Amino acid sequence: MEPIVQFLIHLIEYLIFIYLLLATVYITIFGIGAIFYRKPKPVATGKFRKIAVLIPGYKEDKVIIGVARDALEQDYPADRFDVIVIADTFKQETLDALRAIPVRVVEVVFEVSKKSKALNKCMEVIGDEYDIAVILDADNIMDHSVLQQINAAFERGFVAVQGHRTAKNLNTPYAVLDAISEEINNNIFRKGHRALGLSSALIGSGMGMDYKLYKATMATIDSVGEDKEVELKFLRDRITIEYLPDAHVYDEKTSRSDVFVNQRRRWLAAQFVYVRTHLVDGIVQLLTKGNIDYFDKVVQFMQPPRILQTGLSFLFTMLYLLLRLIWPEVYDELALDFPKWLSIFIISSLILLLNTPARFYSGKTLTALLYLPSGFFLMLKSLLRIKGASKRFIHTTHEHTDHDVKKKGTSGKK
Repeated sequence: MEPIVQFLIHLIEYLIFIYLLLATVYITIFGIGAIFYRKPKPVATGKFRKIAVLIPGYKEDKVIIGVARDALEQDYPADRFDVIVIADTFKQETLDALRAIPVRVVEVVFEVSKKSKALNKCMEVIGDEYDIAVILDADNIMDHSVLQQINAAFERGFVAVQGHRTAKNLNTPYAVLDAISEEINNNIFRKGHRALGLSSALIGSGMGMDYKLYKATMATIDSVGEDKEVELKFLRDRITIEYLPDAHVYDEKTSRSDVFVNQRRRWLAAQFVYVRTHLVDGIVQLLTKGNIDYFDKVVQFMQPPRILQTGLSFLFTMLYLLLRLIWPEVYDELALDFPKWLSIFIISSLILLLNTPARFYSGKTLTALLYLPSGFFLMLKSLLRIKGASKRFIHTTHEHTDHDVKKKGTSGKK
């Protein structure tokens, strides 16, 4: 093998291995940290803050009426919260049905629709009478105690909280895989981070923010990744984000492969943008101001999706094993060996298993695991199609209207 060719192969080997190794170390630290998470002690409610439950939706006629009705059923004083549907391109019959129940409807029309535009326009219309903004997606269903738990977190001094978003539906293998992925992320990026004194990651819905702070921050944002921009701005200003593991918000999981690709395409594109625009600032903030939370968020954006991480480590493990068995003369020319790749594959897989809730250890999950190779290649497809995805709105259609969840609390706004 020519020296220059061997050098390039060795360089590629080390770059890929070091990237996957660091990603494995990262999820290992916070995945183990999640084991030591302890819920904060409850505090007596001093006051019931006025809450605006904001539900932006784009062409969500199939699900929005049921979601709006359900959002009213909160174990929270009826005169201390309003449900506000931000209606972008809804049918007239949907608008009429919404106005027939006690929710506020704010109609918006944009040449190019974005969630950030809808939220900004809504807050401009409804004014400043609220203390907390709670943001839901148009398919989200809340436990009846969610607003009460968010209010209690504010009583403990927090001004930004993330609820426990979890699966509403497990009706297809892709939905099961999506649900497991979200629960793993809840453990690693929320529980694990809070256990080690860092902020919870935001998801984009099931969030509660100080209303004036959120409105002022959102006024500076016009992007398709508004939740991540809010998170970065909060962390740069040293605002700690709390996690509420018992504040369940049920979210529709991806049922089809095309939706899976679109979602991941948007998320991956946003990650690339935020790494490029915030990496240097994150390092500067860490070195000059000791802002670990902000730097960690930038590092978090550099992490590969878990399915890519384990899939790539498995493929390289198999490649090196085959070369070792079938083509030993080529294997001997490589810089790395089979045991090293096997080690990061085993460690990352064990951490993901450790952070998968026990309820997913079932026959349905075993069936879904057969779709993991497909999910891996769909993620690669998303990666190859991210160009431009961070600059335009990619709509995820929601159709799952029924849900098999246990709702907590009994009272609500009638």
